[in-house]
Order: sequence, then structure tokens, then C-alpha cells
Amino acid sequence: MREDRLLKRISAWKKEPHTRLREDPKRTIDSVLDHLQQILNTRQGSVPIGEDYGVPDFTELLHAYPDSVRDFERSIQQTIQKYEPRLNGIRVRLIPQDEDLLSLRFQITAKLATEDHKEPVLFESVVDSDGKISITG
Repeated sequence: MREDRLLKRISAWKKEPHTRLREDPKRTIDSVLDHLQQILNTRQGSVPIGEDYGVPDFTELLHAYPDSVRDFERSIQQTIQKYEPRLNGIRVRLIPQDEDLLSLRFQITAKLATEDHKEPVLFESVVDSDGKISITG
């Protein structure tokens, strides 16, 4: 159960109390993926949890593209480091592409940091022309 975020754990404990003792790495990765989707689609300054929760509006940074690529990478990495404690050793890099010039692809690599597992994980994120980020694992 530790693989889920707190509110999901509380809800699940009420429904299935016997699942508390097992840790499932697949479930942890799915939970991390869901959380990353939430974090990276939240614009900084738009939620009361913290002014730096989320990422800057990428459409603003596109005006300085390609010079702003490092800013994209750094922003994503810092946000994940601060708000997703189940990942360590986070690296974000742009995946160059020629076919779709209206979106940016980033590869996110990290290590899953749970009590029983220290597994590497790989996610790919796509920032579309509207600034929406989709993530796959």
C-alpha cells in the first residue's frame, strides 16, 4: 500500500484492509505515473500547495526555443525532485525529433526508491502545442 499517495491509501484501506502489507512495484510505478501527470500539467502558481508546485507555462518558454530547452529540462527535473519523493536520481533530456515540430518530447529516467526495490524507471513525456503534457511509462 505504500506505493500509493496518502489519500489513495486511506481510501483503499477502508475498502480492502488486507492489502496493507504487500508492496507492488507495478502499482507503485502506475501511481508515480499518475502523480507525474498531475504535477506536470499543473501551472506554477495555480494551486495553494505551493507557488512552485507544477511547471511554468511552456508556451511562454517556446518564444525562446531552442535556447530554452535546458530551462524546460531543468524545470521538469526540479519539480519532480521536489514533489515526487518515490523517485531518485532524476534525469530529464529532450528527445530530438524531426517529424512533429509542434510538440516536444522529453525522456525522464530515475530510480524507483521504495523500501524493497531500487529499480530504474523510464518515462517519456510529450508537450503538445497547447502546453499539455502526456506521460507514458
